[in-house]
Amino acid sequence: MTGKAKPKKHTAKEIAAKVDAATTNRGGGKAGLADRSGLEKGGHAKYECPHCKTTAPDLKSMQIHHDAKHPKIPFEEAKLVNRHASLVGDTSKPRPGVRGSFKK
Repeated sequence: MTGKAKPKKHTAKEIAAKVDAATTNRGGGKAGLADRSGLEKGGHAKYECPHCKTTAPDLKSMQIHHDAKHPKIPFEEAKLVNRHASLVGDTSKPRPGVRGSFKK
């Protein structure tokens, strides 16, 4: 009765997922602190709320935030602060969320 305790081999999909997780910059930890703060490059969040300075990555998320947190104030897209346009970063530095390494 052999075969039940047979170890399974790793699939190509599982190996590819591990390689992707190891080589892609997810922006966590101490290495991603500058990226999350957005001081140099603008960070992941593109828009900033003019009322409470909360950031959001896209217009739809900002509209959801505005409807939830500022229901009495009408939402005006023109008043939003575009952080990527206002902060011109150094082009030699990598952008947020890009691949960090191509080592396999």
